[in-house]
Amino acid sequence: MDIDSTLIDEEVIDLLGDASGHGEQIAAITERAMRGEIDFREALRERVALLKGLPDTVFHDVIGRTHFTTGALDLIDECHRRGWTVGVVSGGFHEVADELVRRAHIDRCLANGLVVRDGVLTGQIDGDIVTKESKLAALTAWAAEDGVPMDRTIAIGDGANDIPMILAAGTGIAFCAKPIVRQTAPHSITTRDLRLALPIIDGASAEGAR
Repeated sequence: MDIDSTLIDEEVIDLLGDASGHGEQIAAITERAMRGEIDFREALRERVALLKGLPDTVFHDVIGRTHFTTGALDLIDECHRRGWTVGVVSGGFHEVADELVRRAHIDRCLANGLVVRDGVLTGQIDGDIVTKESKLAALTAWAAEDGVPMDRTIAIGDGANDIPMILAAGTGIAFCAKPIVRQTAPHSITTRDLRLALPIIDGASAEGAR
C-alpha cells in the first residue's frame, strides 16, 4: 500500500513544508501531483528544494505528528495472521517511513531518500525517485520473491501514481482517493478505515475461486 494519506492520515511532505515555512506552497503542489495534473518527479524535486536548510531533527518532529489511519494496524495484523507479506511503496521519505514501518511491523518498504549534510537538508533527493513505475515494479518483484502470483496480490493507494499498481494487482483498491483514482480502480473505499479493505479482499478471493 501507499503510505501518505493511506497508511497514515497525513502527507509527510506537507508536514515538512510546514516546518520549512513553505507549507501552503508545497501542499498546493502535492495536491496537483496526486491528481495527476503535473509530473510527479518534477513536483517532488520542486517541493524538496523548498526544504533546503531544515535541520535533520525535523524528522523526529514530523514522525510525532503522524497518525496511522484508522484500521491500518488491524489490517496489517490480520494480513500477518493469514501468513501474508505487507509492503509499503511511497513517494515519501525513508527518514520518516522507516520508523512507521518499524512501528507497524511492515515487511517491506520502498521510499525516497533526502540528502542531509552536516545535519541539514540540502534540498536534494538521494538516489532515484520513486514513481508510479517503480511502485508497480516493487509490487511485481516482491510478489515474485515470495512466490505469489499477481492475481493473488493486493494494492491500495489514493494518488495518481498508485494507479498502475492498483490495476496490476489481483485486488486493486482506491482508498479515500483522488477522483482519477476512484474512476480507474476496480474497488473503492470512501471511509477512512482500512479494515474495510478486508471484505473487498475476501470477496475478490471468493470470486476468483469460482
